Amino acid sequence: MAHVIDFKEAGFDTLLDELQWRGLISQSTDRERLADALNGEPITYYCGFDPTAPSLHIGNLVQLINMRHLQAAGHHPIALVGGATGLIGDPRQSGERTLNPKDVVARWAERLRAQIGGILQTEGDNPVRFVSNYDWTADMTVIDFLRDVGKNFRLGTMLAKDTVARRLSSEDGISFTEFSYQVLQGNDYLHLFDEYGCTLQLGGNDQWGNLTSGLDLIHKVRGVDVNVFTSPIITDAQGKKFGKSEGNAVWIDGTMLSPYRFYQFWFNRPDAEMESLLKAFTFLPKAEIERLIEQTRTNPGVREAQRALAWEVTSLVHGEAATQAAIDASSALFGHGDLAAIDEDTLQAALDGLKVESEDGSKAFAGARPGERVAEAGVRAGLFKSISEARKTIRSGGVYLNNTRVDDEEQLLGDGDFLHGRFALIRRGKRSLGVVETR
Repeated sequence: MAHVIDFKEAGFDTLLDELQWRGLISQSTDRERLADALNGEPITYYCGFDPTAPSLHIGNLVQLINMRHLQAAGHHPIALVGGATGLIGDPRQSGERTLNPKDVVARWAERLRAQIGGILQTEGDNPVRFVSNYDWTADMTVIDFLRDVGKNFRLGTMLAKDTVARRLSSEDGISFTEFSYQVLQGNDYLHLFDEYGCTLQLGGNDQWGNLTSGLDLIHKVRGVDVNVFTSPIITDAQGKKFGKSEGNAVWIDGTMLSPYRFYQFWFNRPDAEMESLLKAFTFLPKAEIERLIEQTRTNPGVREAQRALAWEVTSLVHGEAATQAAIDASSALFGHGDLAAIDEDTLQAALDGLKVESEDGSKAFAGARPGERVAEAGVRAGLFKSISEARKTIRSGGVYLNNTRVDDEEQLLGDGDFLHGRFALIRRGKRSLGVVETR
């Protein structure tokens, strides 16, 4: 698990100063009050994660990183996995959510708890506490909900929330179910305030309206001012949000997005994004981040910042062993390592982009069998336009089978050429790759 440097050790006067420098705070309650809370005795804070999918994504990872900064500073974290709110889902920017069965939500909640536990400290003298809002809402009757909670919310305020207002003006509108989400989340904050003395809630910038619902509820019924702050929404170079509702989620579950592809995602980020991503997604100290940014400006071809970013984030999520395996696989594909040493799952993930299009438009690995010529397999894998072109390239010494040069234009594929009994990697020159899978 990545080491988190104390904010004073990192050269900041306060924790809030560091979070702001890293771009991890977008909106907040009164900054002076928030700074005093974070600089004083340890407080209890929480962030909610709804199991509306079987995995968290990098948008959620920002919240977990914020939680780790606070945890490292001695504040006490609560991770709320929404067993109740996950059955509803917070309102999206457009379109009503599909409600998932209760058993699916419960199964996804377990997976999210395991993912959160891989990022936050779960042992020691300040472990994360896991809670589910299903525990305090499941037995609440409709009458109790309306009398004890709903009466404290004003319709005008609820309608003015940004996401609600946007949905109301859309063609789809918004259902009472999703409209009520902010009431449930507000009640969560009140419950955690009463039960654990929780006085700070974190969330993404699109959650501001839901976060302030709890803030207002606690002020109204308990007469106490608590705090919230949000982090910016992470977007790609085109300004598009990385999230499951947008169809381009970068999952942190290794079965949904392999560690290899996760590593490649970060490694392939453009130079222009390095400063913001290194600050937000790594725990590297300020001086090291500034050095990497300067290196990007003066010597971008080395891609040192991208390597550091990919190593830090992938190690945080998947561990150092899986990260090193991803690096080794990438190196081996281009002749700088042992292909046979790569485990099957990592190899398959590394080769995924080498699938070819079938007649029906789908993509799959090109097929081959032992006894077929390497030249024919290379054509099928899309490396050559014809057998004659493949043979000519072999004669000139430009074709490699599993990183071994092919000297005979009539060379056949053998059983031992299929790595893990499945894949044979053919390379043309230094950079052009193709793969065939045994049929």
